[in-house]
Amino acid sequence: MSPGVRRPLSPAERWFWIADQISPLNVIARVRLTGHIPDGLLARAAASLAAEYPLLRVAIRADGDGKSPAFVPTSLDIPIHGVRGDRKEWERIVDDHELSTAVDWRSGPLVRIVDVSSDLPEEVHDLVLTVSHVIADATTALSLLQRLLVHADRLAATEGDGLVSSRPAIGAPEDLLPARYRRPWTIASTTAIADQLTAVLARSGRLMPEATVAPSRRRTRFLRRTLTATDVDTLVRRCREEGVTVHGALTAAMAMAVGPSATERTAGRICIGSPINFRAKLTPPVAADEAGCYVATVPSVVRFGDDRDLWSIARRINRSLQRRTRFEQHLAALFALRFVCPASAAKSSRVFGLMERSGLLNVCISNVGRYSFAARIGDWRLSGAQFIAGLPSSSYFLATVNTSHEKLFWNFSFADGPVSRRSARRLADGCVQNLLGAIDSQGR
Repeated sequence: MSPGVRRPLSPAERWFWIADQISPLNVIARVRLTGHIPDGLLARAAASLAAEYPLLRVAIRADGDGKSPAFVPTSLDIPIHGVRGDRKEWERIVDDHELSTAVDWRSGPLVRIVDVSSDLPEEVHDLVLTVSHVIADATTALSLLQRLLVHADRLAATEGDGLVSSRPAIGAPEDLLPARYRRPWTIASTTAIADQLTAVLARSGRLMPEATVAPSRRRTRFLRRTLTATDVDTLVRRCREEGVTVHGALTAAMAMAVGPSATERTAGRICIGSPINFRAKLTPPVAADEAGCYVATVPSVVRFGDDRDLWSIARRINRSLQRRTRFEQHLAALFALRFVCPASAAKSSRVFGLMERSGLLNVCISNVGRYSFAARIGDWRLSGAQFIAGLPSSSYFLATVNTSHEKLFWNFSFADGPVSRRSARRLADGCVQNLLGAIDSQGR
């Protein structure tokens, strides 16, 4: 097995690493497995997973001032924690621990696994994989969890370690940008600045904190919501009829729910960020199952209220995102991080404080769309594959969405304190009710 990656963190990776030190920034994937897992099999599968992915064999080292962070190899195994519990135990673990506890980047590896087992009426395992945002986005987390089970199925029939060959290490995301986006001034960066100024001048709403809590003391919590297979089919059909994307409809439902709370008005503007996957834009393109963080967030400033329905709001959101994607502003934003990223966590308070006080992106929706997580691997039945994400200190409310196993999983992360659990429930319920009301002509 080749050693892990040894190189300095790129500006984007350093940004997430610093943010993680202020408030844990994890990406979490979960799936329910029905069937028997022999003792020790997950540990063997985790060893194969680490052998396959170079970024799962690293820790992070920095100098004495917390500057110049770099990936360095680690020989430590991926930790696996087994617990017994009921069918909701995994939710409590994510809410109480996985979102609020950083992965140990000093010793590595930058990933950990929890196996929540129960056996009534049959053996069931809720597998939770938590990975640092430094090396992962939502697609990465879901891919790693599925690869873990593929390795486990392969190893179930053998007694040896059955380790696999390592994938080649690839460069940092910024290193793979097309040349035109590795220059300070491009059409994309110019239009991005213009859009930011427009949003400020338009006085778009931001979600204001209910209570002041120091970023280092905040905890990210989450709420689960699910759309049934029937709801998903109806949603897709109505989106086609209305000429909008599912992401546009989900974001519009969110704008209608969050907008009045953010502005304390029945009509106005709200800014909602949407992470865009740019794997296909890199040179060479990066595979969907490769480890790394390959998303960049762009804003959409949309009007709500004044009798605007969900579909008209969704059309405006689609136009906004299409424009930003056409100019590839997300790629320019990725490169621009090198000019604003602090040198260390100790030097970050000014930049991150300004983002929290004045930044436009404290409400976001991360939607990976349909993710084809296997329904069966070997003798195991799989269901409920979904992801949850932690919040950077500058954000207060985040929706994470994927459609897998015929259902749409709509999870909501919130900064406990700046957003109370009562308010988070109201906002989450409002998002779902707005969407279901729009797709069902009978109302619900």
